[in-house]
Amino acid sequence: MKKQKLLILVLLAACPFILTGCLAAAAVGGAAAAGAGTVAYIKGELKATEEATLNKTWEATVAAIDELQFLVVNKLKDNVSAELESKTADNKTVKIQLKRVTDNLTDISIRIGTFGDESLSRYILSKIEAKL
Repeated sequence: MKKQKLLILVLLAACPFILTGCLAAAAVGGAAAAGAGTVAYIKGELKATEEATLNKTWEATVAAIDELQFLVVNKLKDNVSAELESKTADNKTVKIQLKRVTDNLTDISIRIGTFGDESLSRYILSKIEAKL
């Protein structure tokens, strides 16, 4: 009987910590579900969702890379996704992936090199957004 009471007390004491984790996860999930305008830098990759068609986002991406004078290495596009790979003047690989979410929502992923570069990724995203 004492062991049961002790176990219940331990579980009750742990509840605030357990629930805090759940609330944080719910907050992050809610932010991700918010849609357009969502931007997150995770594990070396900048992810954003823009309120624009895949074609319009593709055109803005190509124009931004052209304006930045990056060397385009590879371009692939179909009706649901697109990928553009380029090199900076100091030979960093820039990989931009687009994915159609809905008719008017597009996910953008930007990765610089193997480990990422948050400031350059955000700068590239700002150039893409300016073209949208």
